[in-house]
Amino acid sequence: MKGIGQRLREERERLGLTQRVFGDIGGVEPNAQGKYESGERTPRADYLAAVAASGVDALYVLSGVPTPAMLDDLRPGENHLLDCYRRLQPADQQAVRHLLESLAGNAMSLVGKVASA
Repeated sequence: MKGIGQRLREERERLGLTQRVFGDIGGVEPNAQGKYESGERTPRADYLAAVAASGVDALYVLSGVPTPAMLDDLRPGENHLLDCYRRLQPADQQAVRHLLESLAGNAMSLVGKVASA
């Protein structure tokens, strides 16, 4: 069973950030970030609030249950994209997911580089 540290690492990697950059976002030193991810220490609430503000799914980190997507929170353009995606064939949906993951990974890499500069 995955613990808080493993899920925290998954979220950091999903966002494409280094431990140093992620620790900066949470207001902790890189060694503290490493201890959180290894399970040696438990992150505090203020740290979790800070990383959640940068896109971490705090519910998932704490409970292992991902936060459900709220369709009511989507902007009109996002609703349109979702509608178009749902009309695609499964192979085309997979291609779109791959493209989006690639683009998002590149964007997060740039954010990480800017934050560490």
